[in-house]
Amino acid sequence: MPIRWREKGDIVVFDLVGELRYGEDLTPSIHQLIGEQLATGKHKILLNFAAVDFIDSYGIGDIVAAHVSVQKKKAQLKLAALSPKIWLIFNYSGLTRNLDIYDSEEQALRSFL
Repeated sequence: MPIRWREKGDIVVFDLVGELRYGEDLTPSIHQLIGEQLATGKHKILLNFAAVDFIDSYGIGDIVAAHVSVQKKKAQLKLAALSPKIWLIFNYSGLTRNLDIYDSEEQALRSFL
């Protein structure tokens, strides 16, 4: 899955596309990409799920690992635009209680301090 990122002011937005799953793809993980942004001093990260249609346990684990790294750096990680199916997976996993999830990218961007 190719992961593109862009900046909106001081917020780094990762536009996730397709499937977040374990596979042969050598694309760096979300956790690795967020770690690179944290290392450069970026502390506001948004994961845009608008174009994600599947996530497996590997994808969930990658998001959780990124969340832990962000917390250790006292940074902020927010998720936006999860489809109802993806939101249910996060909900059943108990992650909706621990992650900041917003209906749209715009809502998530406004929520950063």
